Amino acid sequence: MDMETPIRILVVDDEPDIRNILRILLTSRGYAVEETENGRKAVELVRAQPDFDLIIMDIMMPDLNGIDACGQIRALSVAPVLFLTAKAQDVDKSEAYHSGGDDYLVKPFSNHELFLRVESLVRRYRVYKGKGDAPTVIDALEISRERGTVCKNGVPIEMTKTEFELLQYLIENRGQAVATRKLYENVWHEKFMPSSANTVMVHILKLRKKLEDDPANPTLIRTVWGKGYQID
Repeated sequence: MDMETPIRILVVDDEPDIRNILRILLTSRGYAVEETENGRKAVELVRAQPDFDLIIMDIMMPDLNGIDACGQIRALSVAPVLFLTAKAQDVDKSEAYHSGGDDYLVKPFSNHELFLRVESLVRRYRVYKGKGDAPTVIDALEISRERGTVCKNGVPIEMTKTEFELLQYLIENRGQAVATRKLYENVWHEKFMPSSANTVMVHILKLRKKLEDDPANPTLIRTVWGKGYQID
């Protein structure tokens, strides 16, 4: 990664030990790190210095939590927000994404996983900053809604129009399980019939074969029994 122009990261967490660990890890990779202890101060920092390349933020904090802080920051900056938190319920993930968050990492996490998320988000932001066609990044995938393209590890993946629309609809509802009926009616735009469930299942299987490292044990598109399908 080109470090001639320092990449600036804001770390927001009410636990000093967490902030210290993140500062040590990130500065070891050449990032310039600033830190603060709550959401309100984070908003003030971004208002004063809107040129951060990434914001890493806890959710549960005093004064102003990460979800509400992210919503306010979105009015000031388009820098990606990586939520780093112990809250791992689906409803928490859904709130995080709907507030304008870009990614979600659950504590405890590995250093390797942290660096992968940080590098991916920073790379996307540096390339697409100020443009409207920034792709959605999920692990090794980059999905561009504007272009209708999907890449995995930088390699384009051929997809049908229906497959892409199905994937995009799951991403739009990221963090929550989407019922098969809802998927069919919003992607195929037809009335749901008993046979429609099989149509959705077949297309989900095709997506998994193209996108998952191990389609038999999917980690991207999960089946939530009794509820539907979900991308975290």
